Amino acid sequence: MKLLLLVILLIGLAVTLLGVRVFFVKGGRFPNTHIHSNPEMRRRGITCAQDEHFYDNN
Repeated sequence: MKLLLLVILLIGLAVTLLGVRVFFVKGGRFPNTHIHSNPEMRRRGITCAQDEHFYDNN
């Protein structure tokens, strides 16, 4: 039981720390980490496998 409470506490702490910008900054939101929004990935021609059907011209 102690282990379960410890795990729940640690997960709650992790979610809170990951969401500091979202929860505590007015107008805050999670950063977009998708491949197509990264300029360096686009420059190198690297795309997301899930988006391939959107970019396929065949």
